[in-house]
Amino acid sequence: MTSSTLTRAGTRTPSAVLVALGLAAGFGVAQATGVRALGGALFAGAGLAAGWLWQQRRGWAVALGLGALYVGAFVLAHVLALGVGLASWLAVGLVTVAAAGVTYAVADRP
Repeated sequence: MTSSTLTRAGTRTPSAVLVALGLAAGFGVAQATGVRALGGALFAGAGLAAGWLWQQRRGWAVALGLGALYVGAFVLAHVLALGVGLASWLAVGLVTVAAAGVTYAVADRP
């Protein structure tokens, strides 16, 4: 490996981290502060940043698909917590692991 390859590999931000941050930290901020809009802003910001990475790396089709997955995971967490009765953190944890895993497999894996 050349030094330029190592430099590029070290600076490539995995978008799966942004997905996990948006879902889990967005929920955590909303819970901790009691301000749902603040958690929503973190969710939206991380989603936009991840979407930009997806579009740059894999194109619009993948970006739109993963964006739908991201928003779907958010909705599913609410369904699992409010509709099914799972604990909120458990619901958020499950959808976060699933969405971040799919994102890694589709967009981040070399």
